[in-house]
Amino acid sequence: MSRAERIEPGPGQESVWDYPRPPAMERMSKRVRIVFGGVVLADSTRALRVLETSHPPNIYLPPEDIRVDHLVASTHQTHCEWKGEARYYDVAVGSRIAAQAAWAYPKPVERYADLKDHIAFYPGPMDQCTIDGEVVRVQEGNFYGGWITDDIVGPFKGAPGTWGW
Repeated sequence: MSRAERIEPGPGQESVWDYPRPPAMERMSKRVRIVFGGVVLADSTRALRVLETSHPPNIYLPPEDIRVDHLVASTHQTHCEWKGEARYYDVAVGSRIAAQAAWAYPKPVERYADLKDHIAFYPGPMDQCTIDGEVVRVQEGNFYGGWITDDIVGPFKGAPGTWGW
């Protein structure tokens, strides 16, 4: 299937179709907050964004800015052709659990060495994820976990029919 028509970005916007492959990684100074089960799980101005063609950014947070006491290691693992082996975490607050809702690259390949020990979260299972106060919209599908804000335009990979893009 061919991809949908690229949306032209407006002033202050980025198109995911301008992101590179292999993905780029950049530091961000915007404030990232994640809430789950009434607990602020993360609050950071030191996040990293991973930008890959057709994908909304994935946000990786340093462990010092995360309530890691609410992360439980899962046995689930995946392999990224660019970054290496990913390990997953369940997020647990009280009796509430979001299975495999966070992941990290404990030994990323050299190009993505700065991701070591940083943790990314799927925004969908969380109560709220924000970037500089803007509530993040969830990327469709259950694989990629991108964070969509008003300054990002698509179309985005992840919805049914987009795997072939």
